[in-house]
Amino acid sequence: MKKEWFFDRHCGLQLTALMEDGKLTEFFTERESRVGLVGDVYKGKVTNVLSGMNAVFVSCGLEKNCYLSTEETYTDYTKYDGTRVQTDEQPLQLNVGDEILVQITKPARGNKGAKVTTHLSFVGKRLIYLPTTDFLGISRKITDETQREKLLKIADGMRDKNTHSGFIVRTQAPLATQKQLKTEAGYLKKLYEEMLEKAKTAKVGDVLYQDEDLVTRTVRDSFGAELVAIHVGDEKLYLQLLDRIRLRGDIPERKLIRYQGERSMFSELGITARIDAVSSPKVPLPCGGYLVLEHTEAMTVIDVNTGSFTGNNNLEETVYAVNLEAVEEIARQVRLRNVGGIIAVDFIDMVEEAHKQAVTLALEERLAKDSAKCKVSPMNDFCVTLFTRKRVGDNVLSFLTKSCPTCQGAGYVADDLYVISRVRESIMDCFASGYESAVIDINQDILKRIIDERLFEEERKTLWKEKRVYFVPHKTYKEHVFHVKGDNSSVLTLPNNAQILY
Repeated sequence: MKKEWFFDRHCGLQLTALMEDGKLTEFFTERESRVGLVGDVYKGKVTNVLSGMNAVFVSCGLEKNCYLSTEETYTDYTKYDGTRVQTDEQPLQLNVGDEILVQITKPARGNKGAKVTTHLSFVGKRLIYLPTTDFLGISRKITDETQREKLLKIADGMRDKNTHSGFIVRTQAPLATQKQLKTEAGYLKKLYEEMLEKAKTAKVGDVLYQDEDLVTRTVRDSFGAELVAIHVGDEKLYLQLLDRIRLRGDIPERKLIRYQGERSMFSELGITARIDAVSSPKVPLPCGGYLVLEHTEAMTVIDVNTGSFTGNNNLEETVYAVNLEAVEEIARQVRLRNVGGIIAVDFIDMVEEAHKQAVTLALEERLAKDSAKCKVSPMNDFCVTLFTRKRVGDNVLSFLTKSCPTCQGAGYVADDLYVISRVRESIMDCFASGYESAVIDINQDILKRIIDERLFEEERKTLWKEKRVYFVPHKTYKEHVFHVKGDNSSVLTLPNNAQILY
């Protein structure tokens, strides 16, 4: 599989897209103004020491001072198995005015400032480097005892013996060679050394390292042997990526390409058109079938349809072929749209159990390639399959779309006849309040339908026989917008385009 990455920045955003064999499979954006996120390292200054609460408050340049526990002896890595080697660490002894390096472990929330630690960690794809914590751990998801022993031995060998440092072996480590693990360990150590050098001249409140920076995260987790090129449309991002690649050491610099065109890189290279298509709920399949993706509060629902695909004379084989092709696109779409939570797929009905099992197996295989954890349940009797995908950040639609002010995010607008019914109710309320005349500002197309179909003919002859009803059409009004105003004046002042009911 050939992978091409695309990076750009503008309008206060960083954008990245991944193309695999000519298809867009990932797209992420991130605001450059991000501050105070988990993993960020700051140069802080102690502003208050509360001995009775074993607490220290640290100014990091954020809106609220950060909280640091003086009893922390090492960071609590509850997701990992491991035994600390050193047990002689003493509680922190800090005084007001001390300058320290701290890393955010919990973001600020409500009236509380962020929680920080002095035990820094640098996260890689397969390892977590702990430059100031004497801890050796391993993911509980790695269950093979022989493999666990081997990986822990490799990690122990990469530690700096003359310092209290450590490593945590992550879930992806068994997929790497010993050389790749050592390369990653060296990269993480260089990040720490680079941060220490920056700290020498930094001011209190300066950010020394951003673990969740989009570029850093992508370099950390996503570049592999299949990488063909990295296209960059911005000079600042280009230099940042060049620096990260040099630190990493296993990616040829020639693969980093600075885009020099006059047009927007995403537009020129055809990325924008592919991104725009993500906002559409309908996704075509090469065979002529299509998917429909609908997002709800509880789950995402995907419907598979045959569309124009007729296949051969055997209906079972036809729908089986469409379902198999749908599996490929479903796996790509949930990854591209960054869909999280529960996903329900309504496959086209199949009769043969072997076909149902084959489609389920194919879905499991495709989702296994996703970096986000997915779990697939067996297909039920109605050919509906449920699977879950771990939520990682916001989905792409949160960047591409916003809630419709007309339908309030429901995805629908009021039908014309319903709007007209509401207009009638408001006129009735107006007259019930004692007014003799009603002036209605209304969308011109809705008014045209009222006039053309004579929808208030019966009311005019009976309920409103002694009343006056005037309509004022507006081009700029949305179809659902109208205003009814009562009036008892003997002479009304109305716009020139006002129309009396019939």
